[in-house]
Amino acid sequence: MRSVLDIQKQLLPDLMDTMRKRYTILHHIMLSKVVGRRTLASSLDMTERVLRSEVDFLKAQGLLDVESYGMRISESGRSLLEAIEPMVRELFGLSELEDRLKERFGMEQAVVVPGDSDTSPYAKIELGRAGAAAVRKMAVREGVIAVTGGSTMAEVAAHMGPSPQLKASLFVPARGGLGESLDFQANTIASTMAKKTGGQYRLMHVPDHLGEEAYLSLIQEPHIQEIIQVIHQARMLVHGIGEASVMARRRKIDSATIESLKREGALAEAFGYYFDASGKVVHRMPTVGLKLEDIQQTQAVIAVAGGRSKAPSIAAVLKFGCHVLVTDEAAAISILETN
Repeated sequence: MRSVLDIQKQLLPDLMDTMRKRYTILHHIMLSKVVGRRTLASSLDMTERVLRSEVDFLKAQGLLDVESYGMRISESGRSLLEAIEPMVRELFGLSELEDRLKERFGMEQAVVVPGDSDTSPYAKIELGRAGAAAVRKMAVREGVIAVTGGSTMAEVAAHMGPSPQLKASLFVPARGGLGESLDFQANTIASTMAKKTGGQYRLMHVPDHLGEEAYLSLIQEPHIQEIIQVIHQARMLVHGIGEASVMARRRKIDSATIESLKREGALAEAFGYYFDASGKVVHRMPTVGLKLEDIQQTQAVIAVAGGRSKAPSIAAVLKFGCHVLVTDEAAAISILETN
């Protein structure tokens, strides 16, 4: 397929550009479910006149339904997108990025979606869709699946659906909560994934950031010990990746520790650990949940994170190690350019 696409790019470059444009319009409408023309034109950085012409063509082909309240993709349009996705991945250069990431960091799989999550909400939605697909693909029947919090993980949860493999799974939070928006907490994400897949879940109502004394006291509680034992049995970990400085502020870490993180060169935070550019752990939070030794024994570690601004953080965690990365085009290009 790649050789055919290369020939088409040389002989019919205008055709390839048109195909990419129309695919992008259809794909954005699919992710939006229903969207108005003005909103879509703004999101795609396209004039309404140009978009109107393309929408008229796609409607005439039976790929779109246009109503007074907005546009939505038709079943024919959805089927077409599914059929041409492998070819589009080659056309956009996403397959090449995936191969290079796998080789560079020794991963089992890399999934790259179009766009930049920093600037496009559609890219973040697609990250969630691809992350959910990766979880379904890697799931082991009757396994314990630990998940972390965050807005990207909430997007993954939103795209989960019924699955024979996941129906017997037990979803648990990988660690305590940050005290942030309820929608983004690991407890909420674990319960959402369980409800959408038909699985089970257990919750852990414990703050993520604890003082040493409070931590030692809390882990003696029988209920906490029971849920910790379950979490330690996780066969899959699904986690996001944060920038070290951003996550330190969100956790309200004291100024002395923040300065220490800067001196140590901390770039990334994931599952309560801070990593430098080489993937070395430079700091860990006294948190209730998965420990590093548990994670290193986990059969499938899936990281879901995107955005050009997060590229150094993602690269740092990849050097520590994971089995599957789901990221976006902007982050993938930046990672490969600098590592």
